[in-house]
Amino acid sequence: MTPWVARLIVVNVMMYVLTLVVPGLGDAFMFVPALFLSRPWTIVTYMFLHGGIGHIFFNMLALYFFGPRVEARLGSRRFLGLYLVSGVVGGLLSFTSPMIGVIGASGAVYGVMFAYAHYWPRDVVHIWGVLPVEVRWLVVGVTVLSLVSGFGGAGDGIAHFAHLGGFLGAFIYVRILDQVTGARRFRAHAIPSAARPTLEPSSAAVARWSRISRDALHPVNREELDRVMAKIQVEGVGRLTPDERDFLERFSLRSEG
Repeated sequence: MTPWVARLIVVNVMMYVLTLVVPGLGDAFMFVPALFLSRPWTIVTYMFLHGGIGHIFFNMLALYFFGPRVEARLGSRRFLGLYLVSGVVGGLLSFTSPMIGVIGASGAVYGVMFAYAHYWPRDVVHIWGVLPVEVRWLVVGVTVLSLVSGFGGAGDGIAHFAHLGGFLGAFIYVRILDQVTGARRFRAHAIPSAARPTLEPSSAAVARWSRISRDALHPVNREELDRVMAKIQVEGVGRLTPDERDFLERFSLRSEG
């Protein structure tokens, strides 16, 4: 369990319990598109509300399944940004039904699912624990289902356009993130190695990174740590990408703290 996945699950569960015991809380935090200008906070708060135990269970199960690897890949700050942007865009697409209240983390969770499919498209998941399907086809299938149900006016009480908005928000967010990361890598390789700023000798950095506690890491982060440290041994510190260096710095600071 990665930090923000754990926090988001806890907050969602706490909010679900609070809405059961505090009358009117759900109505105050529900997102009604037509009332957005008078209740702007609801574009965020709505994604922490749920309409029943099944609703929150399946959303949190999907977040638990897809979230940790995505957070490990993006880093906690960017992962939280992905979650919130996906949820906000999901709410904005709900303007197709301006007077209908929207609740649920589905848009945000679907954004996390999209990011997972973007980075590991051929990973296989089992629907209901039985039917194997690659994550990329799962996203395609859910998109088609949401389009058909949304434009078909399915009266099933599900915010299909919020699901589509989650995918759209994640698509935009990941696309921008990939472009920024690509530009950073280009600049790093375009600058002659002798001209690149060095904050500390390579040997000191490697020694510090070697002290990262593997046992305290999530298995996904542990695997990435082993890969990057092996790369250093084979290719040297100078071949690290900015993202790889950021990864090592993030966890070395955590170990020292």
